[in-house]
Amino acid sequence: MAASIVQREILYEGHVQGVGFRYSTRNIAAGFTITGYVKNLADGRVQVVAEGTEVEVDRFLAAVSERLERYIRHVQTETRPATHTFSHFEIAF
Repeated sequence: MAASIVQREILYEGHVQGVGFRYSTRNIAAGFTITGYVKNLADGRVQVVAEGTEVEVDRFLAAVSERLERYIRHVQTETRPATHTFSHFEIAF
C-alpha cells in the first residue's frame, strides 16, 4: 500500500522575518523528500506549504520547529489533499 501524499499549510508567527527563517527552512527541506515553498507574508508571518508523505512532512516540520523554535510564538496548521503542483521546495516571493 502506497503512503498517501498530503499538503500542509503552516503559518508561523513570532519574530520570523528578518532572521533567516525562509533560508533555514529551505535548507532543512533539502534533507527531506518534500515539495512546496516558504514565503514571507505582508502581516509579518511566514507561510510554509509542504507536500509529501504524512510521515515525511511531519519529520520536516519537527525539524523546522526544533531548529527555529526561538523565533516562533504561534503555529497554525491546516492539512489538505496534495495538489502535486510543486517540483521542489523553494523560497517564494
